[in-house]
Amino acid sequence: MKKNDCLILLLLIFALSNCNRNAKTKNGNTIHQPIELDSLPIKDFVAGPNPPFKECHASTLVKLKDNNFLVAWFAGEKEKNNNVGIWMVKGKPHHWSAPKQVAKIRNDAHWNPVLFQSPDGKIFLFFKVGKEIEHWETWVKTSNDNGDSWSDAQELVKGDKGGRGPVRSKPIVLSNGSWLAGASHEYHGYHVFTDRSEDNGKTWKATPYLQLADTSLLKKELIQPTLWESKPGYVHMLIRSELGIICRSDSKDYGKTWAPIYKTSLPNPNSGVDITQLAGNILILAYNPDNRNDGDRAPLLLGVSYDNGITWPHNLSIEKGKGDDEFSYPGLISFGDTVAVCYTWQRKNIAFWMGTKKDLIK
Repeated sequence: MKKNDCLILLLLIFALSNCNRNAKTKNGNTIHQPIELDSLPIKDFVAGPNPPFKECHASTLVKLKDNNFLVAWFAGEKEKNNNVGIWMVKGKPHHWSAPKQVAKIRNDAHWNPVLFQSPDGKIFLFFKVGKEIEHWETWVKTSNDNGDSWSDAQELVKGDKGGRGPVRSKPIVLSNGSWLAGASHEYHGYHVFTDRSEDNGKTWKATPYLQLADTSLLKKELIQPTLWESKPGYVHMLIRSELGIICRSDSKDYGKTWAPIYKTSLPNPNSGVDITQLAGNILILAYNPDNRNDGDRAPLLLGVSYDNGITWPHNLSIEKGKGDDEFSYPGLISFGDTVAVCYTWQRKNIAFWMGTKKDLIK
């Protein structure tokens, strides 16, 4: 190869690398390249140093196919206030877009957004609307361009009161292609169930409320299940409770029927938990380890299980804190051997942490 040809080739390679590094979406948003694993673990605040709201809570996230993340939460003056809406950012650590409100359908409190990416890449944003939890409606918006634009909001199940679809944690896609969402109602007691879609989220069918394994669970707060599938058809859930422990149920028929809810040995201060699954049936659980009802929501741990959630030999504290500190309501996803989690940080911001399996067990 001649000298001039070599120079032209080097310039072309440099130009292509710069093009990739600074690729833009059709709306002009920068697509950031993947974070190198040697830079992990990493932590950041997604709403910036001066968030445009007083309080925020209940975050959720997805990893997009362009290697960015979407993170959503509810925010406003205070939880339950009429001015609370659903907010969102796009990007990755140290490169987040400005937070903006993406859902506010009327002058009622909005709650518990849940982001979900279907197998074909379509993004769903589920959220609740209503003055009180027992009268929640579930609404949904969708995006076909990685969250750059969104459809108008529609009721998930028209006329429903109490809430259908995912109540707080993401739905899962089962091995048979069905979508399954963990759900709960909070009127006339507390009731756990699952909601299933066989048509890519167009319609949903709810199971009956789950039964209880013993009388100590009667009239107790059991809500917000998070799901995983251990092998084809075998689906499991962990459930927030007021009993100072996490509860559980299991299914052998793709979540159509469920065993009665029973207690585990995992602590829970009546705060949200979330679970994800790595290759080899390794489970990662995000939770607060206090065993008192309405106890401390600090520290925030990531636990590791190798036996389908029976034991948790490794736990990494990603936020320590004490007393009235709050690091809660984690949203948890995984890809390869990497885990990403977002969570409420003192109700003032949404924190984002990302690390690898090695970071969790070292």
